Amino acid sequence: MRKISWILGLIAAAGLLAAAEQNKSAAAENKPEHQVFTPAGIQWVDAPAPLPAGAKRAILEGDPNKSGYFAMRLRLPDGYKIMPHWHPNVERVTVISGTLYIGEGDAFDESKGQKMPAGTYSTMLPQIHHFGWVQGETELQIATIGPWKIVYINPADDPSKAAQK
Repeated sequence: MRKISWILGLIAAAGLLAAAEQNKSAAAENKPEHQVFTPAGIQWVDAPAPLPAGAKRAILEGDPNKSGYFAMRLRLPDGYKIMPHWHPNVERVTVISGTLYIGEGDAFDESKGQKMPAGTYSTMLPQIHHFGWVQGETELQIATIGPWKIVYINPADDPSKAAQK
């Protein structure tokens, strides 16, 4: 009786392993092994709230709304501002083109801004209160761990709240 139970357990385990491998294969078939995003091939769409109107967004990899790695680009028009806010996860930003200014604090104050020209990389720990603005059309890449969220210090600054009214 023990031998039969042991054999049945082995068969069940083998079946589970085969199903897991099949699922891995199906996932691999749906996702290319190698992806390249040339500037001309990037798909830009209007960025959703909670970003202020005027921003464009392109998702390169992953899903910023879910747990796990993602990479997205933001294209911001000249003079674009993001009021004081924080993020629940580490923020990692590379300036692709243009100039980004980031300042720390609960109030928007350009005198506290640090200039970040094209080629600059920045990393910021979770829950650091900060704000930003750009000079010239600016493209950023955010490559970090999701879910990505903006929590505004002043809820009245949150464009998603204005959209609900």
